Amino acid sequence: MKSFWKYKTRPESPAGASEPVLVLRDDEIISTVARLQRRIGERFPDSGLFNLCGQLLDLSRQASERSRWINRPILLFRISGYGLGLLLSGLLIGMVFYYSQRLQLNDEDLQVSNFLSMIEAASNEAVLLGAGIFFLFTLETRVKRRRALAAIHELRSIAHVIDMHQLTKDPERTQKQWQSTATSPVIQLTPLLLNRYLDYCSEMLSLTGKVAALYVQRFDDPVSLAAVSEIEQLTTGMSSKIWQKIINLQDAK
Repeated sequence: MKSFWKYKTRPESPAGASEPVLVLRDDEIISTVARLQRRIGERFPDSGLFNLCGQLLDLSRQASERSRWINRPILLFRISGYGLGLLLSGLLIGMVFYYSQRLQLNDEDLQVSNFLSMIEAASNEAVLLGAGIFFLFTLETRVKRRRALAAIHELRSIAHVIDMHQLTKDPERTQKQWQSTATSPVIQLTPLLLNRYLDYCSEMLSLTGKVAALYVQRFDDPVSLAAVSEIEQLTTGMSSKIWQKIINLQDAK
């Protein structure tokens, strides 16, 4: 199996210096999800888990495209921010020049009240322009954050659906002494097939966390990072419950 990650050199590294950075490979994650779907299809071709893995494969392909879009700069926002920055700088320089000329006038032409009112008006304009620059510079991050959070929410939903598929797959239901009721779910799986089914669910949960990590490996946004960390904690907790079932199933043999 090929590696899920690869080394890259930081752009800010000096010439000749080697400072490798680990980067997740989206192509390998996609191929692993596709291979997992084929494996599920070989044992459970008509199961809902097979179709669900196909949905995870679609989400992983979308994550590859969306993460690349998130990593690219939105030039319209950046150019507008730089333009407002130049405008604010020009305004401040003009204010300094204007006030220096006013200070050279005679005392009778320079009234303190007028001078203070001009200072206040110029300060208000500078504050408004500064707020506009801040809005444009943060707008790019907020647009990217909204798209990343929407995609991460899809992964959170599919993680819960995976958990629902393994919810009734209890090891004791494969034992001879198990007595079902009229409303008990019917499980026609041997211990071997049940083991593989639970293992497939655990792999899907693990890959869901890896797909979520694609969105933030180059997008340093605290809100998005927290959402991905939540996904990883969620999938890890669900996978731990599944592995407890696998251990119980193996102990019962």
